[in-house]
Amino acid sequence: MDNPRLAVGFSCLPSELLQSIFLRLALPEIVRLKSINKSIASIVSDQDFVRDCNYQSVSADWLFIYSKGWRRDSVLHGFTDRSDRWFKIPIAGFLTPVIRDIEDLYFLAASGNFFLFVSNTRKELLSVNIVRKTVKKIPPSPLGPRGTSSWRRSGMKLVAGPPGSDSFRFLFAELVENRPILYKYNSEDNKWQSTEADENHGDFPRVVERADPLIFLSVVNGMNESLVLAIGSHGENKPMILRPRFSGGGIQERRVAVGFGWGNGISRLQVYGDGYMMIVRSNNVDDDGKTKERELKGVEMWGLSPNGKLWECISKLPNGKMGQIKRAYEVMMGCVEERNGTIRALLMSNYKGLWHIIWLSYDIGRDSWALLPLPYFDMKGLSMAGISFSSGLTLV
Repeated sequence: MDNPRLAVGFSCLPSELLQSIFLRLALPEIVRLKSINKSIASIVSDQDFVRDCNYQSVSADWLFIYSKGWRRDSVLHGFTDRSDRWFKIPIAGFLTPVIRDIEDLYFLAASGNFFLFVSNTRKELLSVNIVRKTVKKIPPSPLGPRGTSSWRRSGMKLVAGPPGSDSFRFLFAELVENRPILYKYNSEDNKWQSTEADENHGDFPRVVERADPLIFLSVVNGMNESLVLAIGSHGENKPMILRPRFSGGGIQERRVAVGFGWGNGISRLQVYGDGYMMIVRSNNVDDDGKTKERELKGVEMWGLSPNGKLWECISKLPNGKMGQIKRAYEVMMGCVEERNGTIRALLMSNYKGLWHIIWLSYDIGRDSWALLPLPYFDMKGLSMAGISFSSGLTLV
């Protein structure tokens, strides 16, 4: 659409045909259409088209990676399971008028049209609505200003409001004086609330008995035991403490990493999210273990038992798909998210300076694994500063 004559000719087509064509595009492409000319912008802004587009795009799954270069060219890279290419969102253009030190920003979470960042220098949170192109500074939590290292991916959750509401909630859990505390921020009143969690005395609702979906936030993740908070998705009830134990490690696996694995001694990487635990098992590439190189051996998905007291193995990645992703690596990190009965898992590894991304999904009801092929992602000369799954992107 860079050719003005082509754009004019294209806009002369019937509006119904244009809407049908536009609905086949990913949302970032539809947003860009508004800048072509007034005629196309009016079609994209039509209420019926917006409704149909939102209905279609709200269920799409997205993977976002935030990268930074040397010349303030910070970019949010997005990929959806309904497209075959990466999209670039120039996030620096939104943030520069609000904060100058964008070089030290780190990407924490995403939900709907909202993206959450933290400034390591200023130790403050910022939310970005990428569709409305607005930035909001979030006041410090009751714990005070917090830098990048204070935030744990599995211990926080960003929840966007209904489409068109321009509101969101941000929740995170921390252990304060040995007491699990839930902190909740609501953008509507711009205030924080804190609530101490209660112990689970056998009244943790079974999955089939839950009238309200639960949000699970990890507080402590140890080798054999975790501390997890279960919160109603609407926040009416007090958070409940769960202490699931894990007994599937094996005597030989003495070195365990949580969320991020580096070095030749790590044989088990545990990645947490939404009440699930992905276990990535690895072997040494060489027999003496003197190098940092590791090789993927297996991937398992674990979930909470009905009473919340145990981690139970749900499924293992089949050998056929394991053979497709088996590779050497030196550094590995991951994230896990569940939505509508499907668990999405990301493994991002680095080998000799080159990044590789694996997107796995597991359908709980069908007991079925899928490997989503990703197009080449060039990070040469860039530093990775945050990853997150998301869904619910809409035009408003």
